Amino acid sequence: MNATAAGSAAATDPALAARFAASLARLQPTAGRIGLAVSGGADSLALLLLAQAVRPGGFAVATVDHGLRPAAAAECAMVADVCAARAIPCTILSVRPDAGNLQARARDARYAALGAWASDHGLGALLTAHHADDQAETLLMRLNRGSGTAGLSGVRARGKVPGSDLPLLRPLLGFRRRDLAALVRAHGLTAVNDPSNSDIRFDRVRVRQALEQADWLDPAALAASAAHLADGAEALAWAADREWAEQVKQQGSALRYLPHAPRAIRLAIVTRALALLSHAPRGGDAARLLDLLEGGSGGNVAGVLARALPDGWLFTPEPPRGG
Repeated sequence: MNATAAGSAAATDPALAARFAASLARLQPTAGRIGLAVSGGADSLALLLLAQAVRPGGFAVATVDHGLRPAAAAECAMVADVCAARAIPCTILSVRPDAGNLQARARDARYAALGAWASDHGLGALLTAHHADDQAETLLMRLNRGSGTAGLSGVRARGKVPGSDLPLLRPLLGFRRRDLAALVRAHGLTAVNDPSNSDIRFDRVRVRQALEQADWLDPAALAASAAHLADGAEALAWAADREWAEQVKQQGSALRYLPHAPRAIRLAIVTRALALLSHAPRGGDAARLLDLLEGGSGGNVAGVLARALPDGWLFTPEPPRGG
C-alpha cells in the first residue's frame, strides 16, 4: 500500500469501515477479487474508499462513460485519477445506449459493459453503491404509484448482473447518504454533481426533497421495510411456482387454471399466463382481468382471451383478426 492509500485507509471512520466489512462479508464470505462500479458521485466514491480501507489490493474499479453529457468523459477521468493516486486498477468503459427509453437503455448498456469487464478480469462479483436513501426513495415512489409487493421490495442486497450469473452486491443498503458524503469530504475529494439530481421534473428528485423535509420519516427504517417486502415477494414467488405446477394445465395453445390460492398468488398466475401466451401485461391490466375472472366473466388483455368456466379459468391466444 502506497502512502496515499495508507492515508486514505487511516482517514476512514473505523466504525463505518467495520460496518462495511461486516456487510460485505455477509454478501461475499470469500476473499476473492471484486469489481466496483464507480461513477464519481459521492455514494460510489464512498464505496471505493470503504473498499480501500477493508480490502486493499483486493478489488478493481470500472467507470462508465455513456456519452450522454458533455462532462461525462471528464468525470470518468476524475475517477481514474482518484484510483491512480491509491494504486487501484481502473478501467474506463465507453458505451453508447441504443435508441428508445434512454434511461433504461443506458442502464442495460452499463450493466452489459460492467459484466463483460468483470468477466474479462476474473472478478468474483460486482459492487454498486445503492444505499438506504435510494431504497427509501424507491419505496415511496412506488407506493405513490400503487405498486404491488414485488415493486415495493426495491433492490436486494445480493442479486445477479442482468444477463449473466455474476453476483451483483449492494453492501451499502444499510448506510445513509449523508454518512457516505461525509466520508468523501473527510478524504478531501470533490464528488461529481449530476445536474439531473436536482431536476424536479424527475419523480425521484421530488421524493428526495420531500423526504429531506420530513424529518419524522426515517430512510433507514423505510429501507428495512423494503427488505421485508422483498422477503415477502420471494415467498409469494415460491408459492406461485407451486400453484402453477399443481393447478395450471397446458392444453395445446391454451392454459387452464383452477384457482386454489389467495388473491396475490392468483394475480401472479394470471400475469404469468398472459406473459407466456403473449407478452407481459402493462400496469394494472392483470389485476383488472383478475377482478373480471373472479366475478365469473373474463376479458382480453395483451392479446390473450381469458374466460371463467366451471372447470377453471381458460387462457387462449386471441384469434387473428380478419384482413
